[in-house]
Amino acid sequence: MNNQLLIIAHAPLASALKACALHVYPDCAKNIMALDVPAHEHPDDSIQRAREMIEQSVEDGLLVMTDIYGATPSNIAQKLLTSSSQKLVVGVNLPMLIRTVCYLDESLDSLVNRALTGGVKGVMQLTSSAPQYQSEKTNDSNQHNHQQ
Repeated sequence: MNNQLLIIAHAPLASALKACALHVYPDCAKNIMALDVPAHEHPDDSIQRAREMIEQSVEDGLLVMTDIYGATPSNIAQKLLTSSSQKLVVGVNLPMLIRTVCYLDESLDSLVNRALTGGVKGVMQLTSSAPQYQSEKTNDSNQHNHQQ
Protein backbone atom coordinates (compact mmCIF):
# COMPACT_ATOMS: atom_id res chain seq x y z
CA MET A 1 0.00 0.00 0.00
CA ASN A 2 1.33 3.41 -0.92
CA ASN A 3 -0.88 6.04 0.67
CA GLN A 4 -0.45 9.70 -0.12
CA LEU A 5 -0.76 12.67 2.21
CA LEU A 6 -2.22 15.98 1.08
CA ILE A 7 -1.99 19.01 3.36
CA ILE A 8 -4.48 21.76 2.53
CA ALA A 9 -4.15 24.95 4.57
CA HIS A 10 -4.16 28.71 4.47
CA ALA A 11 -1.11 29.99 2.58
CA PRO A 12 1.76 29.45 3.42
CA LEU A 13 1.02 26.90 6.16
CA ALA A 14 0.62 23.81 3.96
CA SER A 15 4.00 24.29 2.28
CA ALA A 16 5.65 25.13 5.58
CA LEU A 17 4.32 21.95 7.22
CA LYS A 18 5.46 19.87 4.27
CA ALA A 19 8.94 21.43 4.45
CA CYS A 20 9.17 20.65 8.17
CA ALA A 21 8.07 17.05 7.63
CA LEU A 22 10.61 16.60 4.85
CA HIS A 23 13.32 18.07 7.04
CA VAL A 24 12.78 15.10 9.37
CA TYR A 25 11.81 12.49 6.75
CA PRO A 26 13.31 13.53 3.39
CA ASP A 27 12.70 10.08 1.90
CA CYS A 28 8.93 10.64 2.10
CA ALA A 29 8.87 13.52 -0.41
CA LYS A 30 7.07 11.58 -3.14
CA ASN A 31 4.20 10.79 -0.77
CA ILE A 32 3.47 14.28 0.56
CA MET A 33 1.67 17.05 -1.27
CA ALA A 34 0.82 20.55 -0.09
CA LEU A 35 -1.84 22.92 -1.30
CA ASP A 36 -1.62 26.47 -0.01
CA VAL A 37 -4.93 28.29 -0.31
CA PRO A 38 -4.32 32.00 -0.90
CA ALA A 39 -6.85 34.47 0.45
CA HIS A 40 -7.50 35.94 -2.99
CA GLU A 41 -8.12 32.64 -4.82
CA HIS A 42 -11.65 31.46 -5.57
CA PRO A 43 -12.37 28.13 -3.80
CA ASP A 44 -13.29 26.48 -7.11
CA ASP A 45 -9.78 27.23 -8.41
CA SER A 46 -8.24 25.68 -5.28
CA ILE A 47 -10.46 22.61 -5.67
CA GLN A 48 -9.31 22.23 -9.27
CA ARG A 49 -5.65 22.50 -8.29
CA ALA A 50 -6.17 19.89 -5.57
CA ARG A 51 -7.93 17.51 -7.96
CA GLU A 52 -5.05 17.79 -10.41
CA MET A 53 -2.56 16.99 -7.65
CA ILE A 54 -4.58 13.95 -6.61
CA GLU A 55 -5.03 12.66 -10.17
CA GLN A 56 -1.28 12.89 -10.84
CA SER A 57 -0.07 11.33 -7.60
CA VAL A 58 -2.60 9.16 -5.80
CA GLU A 59 -2.68 5.46 -6.60
CA ASP A 60 -3.90 3.95 -3.33
CA GLY A 61 -5.30 5.76 -0.32
CA LEU A 62 -5.28 9.45 0.45
CA LEU A 63 -5.12 11.12 3.84
CA VAL A 64 -5.99 14.81 3.69
CA MET A 65 -5.05 17.09 6.57
CA THR A 66 -6.34 20.61 6.83
CA ASP A 67 -6.00 23.42 9.32
CA ILE A 68 -9.32 24.78 10.66
CA TYR A 69 -12.75 23.17 10.52
CA GLY A 70 -15.25 25.31 8.63
CA ALA A 71 -12.61 27.49 6.96
CA THR A 72 -12.04 27.51 3.20
CA PRO A 73 -9.26 24.87 3.18
CA SER A 74 -11.44 22.50 5.20
CA ASN A 75 -14.41 23.09 2.93
CA ILE A 76 -12.22 22.41 -0.10
CA ALA A 77 -10.95 19.18 1.44
CA GLN A 78 -14.47 17.97 2.18
CA LYS A 79 -15.44 18.42 -1.46
CA LEU A 80 -12.47 16.31 -2.58
CA LEU A 81 -13.44 13.20 -0.65
CA THR A 82 -15.17 10.88 -3.08
CA SER A 83 -14.40 7.36 -1.84
CA SER A 84 -13.71 5.22 1.21
CA SER A 85 -10.01 5.22 0.27
CA GLN A 86 -9.84 8.90 1.27
CA LYS A 87 -9.87 10.25 4.83
CA LEU A 88 -9.84 13.77 6.25
CA VAL A 89 -8.34 15.01 9.52
CA VAL A 90 -8.86 18.63 10.54
CA GLY A 91 -6.61 20.61 12.88
CA VAL A 92 -3.25 19.70 11.38
CA ASN A 93 -0.21 20.50 13.47
CA LEU A 94 3.42 19.49 13.22
CA PRO A 95 3.35 16.72 15.88
CA MET A 96 0.40 15.15 14.05
CA LEU A 97 2.19 15.33 10.75
CA ILE A 98 5.50 13.95 12.02
CA ARG A 99 3.75 11.06 13.73
CA THR A 100 1.96 10.15 10.49
CA VAL A 101 4.44 10.77 7.67
CA CYS A 102 6.67 7.73 8.05
CA TYR A 103 3.75 5.28 8.32
CA LEU A 104 2.06 5.94 4.98
CA ASP A 105 2.27 2.23 4.16
CA GLU A 106 -0.27 1.43 6.90
CA SER A 107 -4.05 1.39 6.49
CA LEU A 108 -5.88 4.70 6.29
CA ASP A 109 -7.67 3.97 9.56
CA SER A 110 -4.31 3.43 11.24
CA LEU A 111 -3.01 6.68 9.76
CA VAL A 112 -6.02 8.60 11.04
CA ASN A 113 -5.45 7.13 14.51
CA ARG A 114 -1.75 8.06 14.40
CA ALA A 115 -2.61 11.59 13.28
CA LEU A 116 -5.18 12.14 16.01
CA THR A 117 -2.92 10.69 18.69
CA GLY A 118 0.04 12.76 17.52
CA GLY A 119 -2.05 15.91 17.43
CA VAL A 120 -3.39 15.43 20.94
CA LYS A 121 -0.15 14.23 22.55
CA GLY A 122 1.84 16.96 20.86
CA VAL A 123 -0.09 19.70 22.64
CA MET A 124 0.83 20.18 26.30
CA GLN A 125 1.45 22.77 28.94
CA LEU A 126 5.02 23.07 30.16
CA THR A 127 6.29 24.72 33.32
CA SER A 128 8.26 27.92 33.07
CA SER A 129 11.47 26.45 34.48
CA ALA A 130 14.73 27.23 32.72
CA PRO A 131 15.75 24.78 29.99
CA GLN A 132 18.47 22.30 30.89
CA TYR A 133 21.33 22.06 28.42
CA GLN A 134 23.94 19.33 28.33
CA SER A 135 27.47 20.61 28.42
CA GLU A 136 29.29 20.37 25.12
CA LYS A 137 32.86 19.13 24.73
CA THR A 138 34.85 21.83 23.03
CA ASN A 139 38.23 20.09 22.83
CA ASP A 140 37.20 17.43 20.27
CA SER A 141 37.36 18.99 16.79
CA ASN A 142 35.85 15.84 15.18
CA GLN A 143 32.69 15.96 17.21
CA HIS A 144 29.63 17.41 15.49
CA ASN A 145 26.85 18.83 17.63
CA HIS A 146 23.46 19.08 16.01
CA GLN A 147 20.81 20.78 18.06
CA GLN A 148 17.27 20.66 16.77
